[in-house]
Order: sequence, then C-alpha cells, then structure tokens
Amino acid sequence: MESILSEQSATVDELVEACIQAFDEKGTLKDTSLVRMFLMMHPWYIPSTDMAKKLVLKSQEESCTAERRTKICHLMRPSYKWKRQVTQRVPSVSKKRKMSLLFDHLDSCELAEHLTYLEYKSFCKILFQDYHSFVMHGCTVDNPILERFITLFNSVSQWIQLMVLSKPTAPQRAAVISHFIRVAQKLLQLQNFNTLMAVVGGLSNSSISRLKDTETHISAETNKVFNNLIELVTSCGNYSQYRKRFSECSGFRFPILGVHLKDLIAVHVALPDWADKEKTRVNLAKTQQLYAILQELALIQTTPPSVDANTDLLNLLTVSLDQYHTEEEIYQMSLQREPRKTAQNSSPAPAPDPKPTMIDEWAVSVKPNADPTVIKKHIEKMVESVFKNFDTDGDGHISRDEFEAIRNNFPYLSKFGELDKNQDGQISREEMIDYFMKASSLLNCKMGFIHTFTETTYVKPTFCEHCAGFIWGFYKQGYKCKACGVNCHKACRSRLAVECRKRTKSISHETPPALQARSYSFPPPANTPPSLQNTVIAEEDIESVEEGVFDVHL
Repeated sequence: MESILSEQSATVDELVEACIQAFDEKGTLKDTSLVRMFLMMHPWYIPSTDMAKKLVLKSQEESCTAERRTKICHLMRPSYKWKRQVTQRVPSVSKKRKMSLLFDHLDSCELAEHLTYLEYKSFCKILFQDYHSFVMHGCTVDNPILERFITLFNSVSQWIQLMVLSKPTAPQRAAVISHFIRVAQKLLQLQNFNTLMAVVGGLSNSSISRLKDTETHISAETNKVFNNLIELVTSCGNYSQYRKRFSECSGFRFPILGVHLKDLIAVHVALPDWADKEKTRVNLAKTQQLYAILQELALIQTTPPSVDANTDLLNLLTVSLDQYHTEEEIYQMSLQREPRKTAQNSSPAPAPDPKPTMIDEWAVSVKPNADPTVIKKHIEKMVESVFKNFDTDGDGHISRDEFEAIRNNFPYLSKFGELDKNQDGQISREEMIDYFMKASSLLNCKMGFIHTFTETTYVKPTFCEHCAGFIWGFYKQGYKCKACGVNCHKACRSRLAVECRKRTKSISHETPPALQARSYSFPPPANTPPSLQNTVIAEEDIESVEEGVFDVHL
C-alpha cells in the first residue's frame, strides 16, 4: 500500500485491490490513509454505484476465497462509520436573561457567538458531494446546501448594512458600526474567520463606506482596528495573512470557506484527473492534493464551538437574517441617509450599478414549493420568542412602544398600522404571524421547509431531529425525508421546523457538465475595499448499499 501511494498514478482496479489488502481477516486496517482517501475521492473517477458493483462482482468471482470476501465486506463497512449522522437537536435550557434581546443592546461577544452557532450549523450540513458538484460545475447549480450556506453568509452581510442604515442620525449609525467592529474582533477571538469576513464585508460595502458624515463620528482607534481586520482577510498574496493566521489556530476554527473552495477549483483546473490519454490511470498527485483540502474541512466539522446558544435569540436572528433586500435597494437607503453632495447648479450623478451579490453570481436556482403549514410553525416559534421578550406588560399584545423596540431587530419592518389589521391599537400573535407569513411568500419561500417523508426501518440508533428523543422499535420505527435525510418520530413530523434542502448526488467526471458562465471566487477587498465579496457554505440517505456506501464520506 505504501508503494502505491508513492506512485504518480494507478488504475482504479489497482487502487481497489490495495484497499482490499489493507484489511486483515479480522477487519483490522493496517494503514487507513489509502482507504480513507480512495473511498472519499473515488467519485472523481468512477460513480459510486459502479464502484459498489465492482466490489460485488469481485466477491462473486469463483476464485474469491472466504478470507478475501471478508476483506471486501470490511472495505464496504467503514464507509458507514464515516458517514456523518444527522445532527441532533439538543433543546437548550432557556435562561432568564438579564439583558434585552434587542440587537442594539446585545453584548458583542454574545452576538458573535450566536452568529458563529448559526453559520457553523449550516457549514456542518455540507458533505463531499456538495463540494464535488461545486468543483465540477464551477458554481452552485443544483447544489442547494452550498447555496443555502452562501445565502446565509450574504444575509449576515446585508443585515449588518440594514442595521446601520436603520439609524436616522450619523452618531447613531457610527455607534452601530463601532458595535459591529467589536463583534468582528470577538469573531477573530473565536477563530471564526468565515463570519468575520461576512461582517467586514458588510461594513466595507459601498452603501456603508460612502457614509462620510457617519465616519467622522467613529474614533481613530476603532478605524485602526477595522483596517487591521480588512488586511487580515484581504485577497492580497492569495490570502497569505489569513492562511498564516488560520494555520496557527488550534481547537475550534471556522475557515473562510470561499478560500478553500477556490483552492479546490485551482487544483482541479491545474491538474488532469488521469495520467494517460486513455484515462485508465488515476492521477494520484491530484487526488492527494484534493483529499488534503477536503479532509481538513471534514475535520473542522468534528470540532464544534463552545457556545451556549439562547433559543429565543436564535429564533430572532434566523428570521431577521431571512429578510431580503437587493444591493440596489440598500444603496438607495444609503443615499437617503446621506445624499450626495454636488456642486452648485450641477445635476447629481447617477448612482453606480451595485455589484451583484454572491448568490446572484453563483447560481440561479429554483426555490422549492414550501409547505405553508411547516413555515407557519417555524414563524410561530419566532413570534413566541418576540412576545416572551418584548410583551413587557404581559397582556398578550404588542403596544406601539413595544413595537418600536422590536423594530431594532427587524430593520425596515412595516409600520405599526400595517401589522395592526383590526386597528385596535395593539398587535396580537395572530396578526404578527400573518404578517411574517405574507413576508415569507414575498421572499419566494427562501426558508424551504418542505419535506418528503417515508416510513423507515432503522438498523442503528437514531434520534429525532425535532425532540432529540430516541426512535424506538424494531420495524418502521420512524420517518426519514428522502430529500435531505432528516429523521423524526411519526408524531413529530407535523411539528418539525427544519429546512429541507434536496441534495444532488456526486457526478462522475465521465460525463462532465457544461460549465456555466458564472463567477466562483469571492475575493475580499484589496487596497481600497469597495465591497467584500461573500461566500459561505451543509444529511444524506442510504437508499441502498450501492449508493449509501460510497456516496458520502465527510
């Protein structure tokens, strides 16, 4: 096995044979390096179904001894161990808060921790086939998990811009900017570089950087801190400062995923898959380089952040980040706050066309038809958190004064009268739920909560995604979504408020897709940052041995 790893190339059959021989008759691996690499990377050269058939045929050969057949079984079995289990939802204990849930009043450390929690949770849903599909296509076409991660990244960046622009005066806007710079500092302390780039990107966007009156109210020390953060995530020197800082981190660390995706594409484009024209010998140099990047991303998913997340705050953040505005709309808000100063008797120059967001550049995907019932349950959770924390007099309604506090969490929320449908001077739970339901439909149901459940028999311990309880029984114990792989009890199906994102299978390079004319890189600002480009990045289903064993290994 060591000799084949030292070679520049090998046939698929040679690699398969080396993996079989890596086991002894007791199933003990002599060396895991080749086996792990080949099981993860084989879709680059041969579809998983074909690989499974190849192993089945080898086990059925007349010359196949019982010992060899046992080794083949051992080769197929480890991939189940390496398949990531659906993340369990562990209900957090709600603590009585000593501070307001208003984002304006939140401690910068607490906000940084909750943003880290949300983005890391989304990051952990990304599996091998998502990376593979992205590299092969050069964009997120038919890749909803990765698209959702990018959307979340962009939402953080835009939400920060909206929070700044929601303030009517320059000193107030400067205070919000300074607050988010402190959040960025905390993100750096948490070693969360991905969300750090989203925050720095939002603050360096042209809609914020053009606010010169606001800038005069920001201290020189705060500006210095911000400039240092920009330099850390800048694309200069191929992100040299970021790479150096990231390599020095230990424990939990959250990479700028876009940088590592860029590395995957660079290797894929620079090196051929095959070492010969006949496409019979795998280029092991390329395989090992790709594997090193993917293996690092897989290891990061196994080290979660030490964050004690508050459920109410997560509910508010989730819905706040789902409020969507275009870059042009945000830029127009900026112009309203601080109009351009023009020379006397001269007409104002037209506004420059805002750069497209990362999601516009990467993919134009069809949104799923969401189930209104499931969306309503998700929004009900958020509304319950709102009433628990902002209905200060406990009368079950939101008054005008209480509503003004809520607007700090939802910039550019509609006026009080638009939510107060019956015009009785207060907003009920039903009125607020109805408002957000209509808002979600206008957003083309970005949340995507529809599931395709099927009754399932589990052969290993499985937990419910909704209640985190064990799914008991011997036959058809629970329900599994065929699209995203989420598991739950029969009674929990209607209460499950978890997004469903259908995952595409890894595609073989035997039939390369037509490359889309889309950008797939996301460089942050260099010397003068007009806008920090955004990136970001998230269950699987064992339908059969052929598909389940070899499709995903992160």
